[in-house]
Amino acid sequence: MTDDLDRLFERLVSVLADDAPGRLAVPFSAAEVYERLVPYRSNRSILKVATHQDYEMAVLRLLAGERGYASLEPVEVRDALQREAGESNPDTGLFRQFPDAVLSLNRLAAERFLRGDRAYAPPPPPPLPPPPESAEAADREEDHTEKPPLAGAAFELAEQSETPRQCPYCGETLPGSRKVNFCPQCGQPPSGELRCPACGGEMDVGWRYCVSCGRATGFE
Repeated sequence: MTDDLDRLFERLVSVLADDAPGRLAVPFSAAEVYERLVPYRSNRSILKVATHQDYEMAVLRLLAGERGYASLEPVEVRDALQREAGESNPDTGLFRQFPDAVLSLNRLAAERFLRGDRAYAPPPPPPLPPPPESAEAADREEDHTEKPPLAGAAFELAEQSETPRQCPYCGETLPGSRKVNFCPQCGQPPSGELRCPACGGEMDVGWRYCVSCGRATGFE
């Protein structure tokens, strides 16, 4: 059974998919969700929300990252919305204080919905392993256990090193203290899906102009 959050995500994906090719892969401001893409007045019957407060609660849950449908930056804003969504009497309109926060949709979940899959939410993370009995046991376990590779983003965690990591698209230095899903300078998604920053059309590395809209890419 779908709820208000599922229907909001479905409607948002449908609108973006109809807007322009590649639009799902391009981050956008949080304010676009409730001001332009899925506003309450023109979508309340589609979303099946009983009140405006129910609609705001669905937006709050989406921006807070519930079910992994979307990711909001900066992290501090997302954490604040997560805390508020978990309150017994939340301020459902708190997200309006952060209109410039940047939202990125989970493209795998969006593609599953567009294909008509019944379960398109990303799977929950695996359970954490039990704590070792002692520090020596932990050291022995770490020596003999291979760590699984991180899945997902093409821009993996940029470790601190002598040579800073650079975005392969615009050449700017990537942050070295966190996992990077999108370049903070050009906003490009993972490798292999380079998009025009103007129209979202597919591009190849090294193109200085978009073949779809003719705009300059700004990539090196």
